[in-house]
Amino acid sequence: MINYQSIKPLLFKLDPETAHHIAACVLALPNICQLPFNAFLKSHFIADDILKQELFGRIFYNPIGLGAGFDKNATMIRGIQTLGFGFTEVGTITPKPQDGNPKPRMFRHIEEETLQNAMGFNNEGLLKAQQRLKKIYPFTTPIGVNIGKNKVTPESEAINDYTTLIKALHSLGDYIVINISSPNTPGLRDLQNEEFISRLFAEAKAITNKPILLKIAPDMTPEDAVALTKMAVEKGADGIIATNTTIDYSLVAHPKDIGGLSGAVLKKKSFEIFEAIAKELYGKTTLISVGGIDSAAEAYKRIKAGASLVQIYSGLVFHGPDMIHDINLGLIELLKADGYTNITEAIGADRK
Repeated sequence: MINYQSIKPLLFKLDPETAHHIAACVLALPNICQLPFNAFLKSHFIADDILKQELFGRIFYNPIGLGAGFDKNATMIRGIQTLGFGFTEVGTITPKPQDGNPKPRMFRHIEEETLQNAMGFNNEGLLKAQQRLKKIYPFTTPIGVNIGKNKVTPESEAINDYTTLIKALHSLGDYIVINISSPNTPGLRDLQNEEFISRLFAEAKAITNKPILLKIAPDMTPEDAVALTKMAVEKGADGIIATNTTIDYSLVAHPKDIGGLSGAVLKKKSFEIFEAIAKELYGKTTLISVGGIDSAAEAYKRIKAGASLVQIYSGLVFHGPDMIHDINLGLIELLKADGYTNITEAIGADRK
């Protein structure tokens, strides 16, 4: 494999979406031929027993996952495992294919190690994702499936989009994520209300017993986040993912006026929301932390705060695939230094 830092300057001269397309093509190659990637898999995938835990009826060999939005069409699952991720989350998948928002719609804030995206759930739709997942599931590492409504679907009919997706995909992933927190679909965040969440989880639970999680936005007060997630768990959510991207453009020096920010500038905001939720819900549901995680120390901080798993996206863009291997090795050192023999002992240590 080519050293990422040597090609990063070239990639960063490209439009961010073009660079992502190149990465997607490379990571889809193991679908055709796995052999050239085996050496990278052996050197980068960490499966130490100290990191291993069981969740959702599956073994997670390490707690570092790739967040939704990178593999929108379930084309890179084998390649993502090769990078060292312990699990991946495909999507966001919508019932019908959609092009997303007009280009340009992805931007880099290089000095702040931050991405700004206004993609708008661009994806090839349910049928294509279903076909691909049928070929690969169950996989050696867990797969989450992130779902959302089509842009053209009115709010009054949104629940039909979600139930259609759950019916079609629940048997093709290890957990489902309800995405009503992206800032890039008009009106989507308005669905973060009790009436919609209550009805959706009631209908979802009638369809499947697979774990169904809710992903929330960071742009609310900690008190509102606690109220929302507590209500969601009471209504049937099997876990919370916190958080999605932020529309607080004050966090970067030269923001665009569209889309959400992810990466280093989201670190503080996402952790504040996550910690507030964890204080209320740790031990009552599964918590996954995402937003600005770029080191073993930051991942460990989230784990001790109550996260069973953490997810990364923007950090991969700025630091490259070696980052996943390094974080997992760093976690092993941190766990051993604190006297733990397994990651489950450290999860929520700050809550005990």
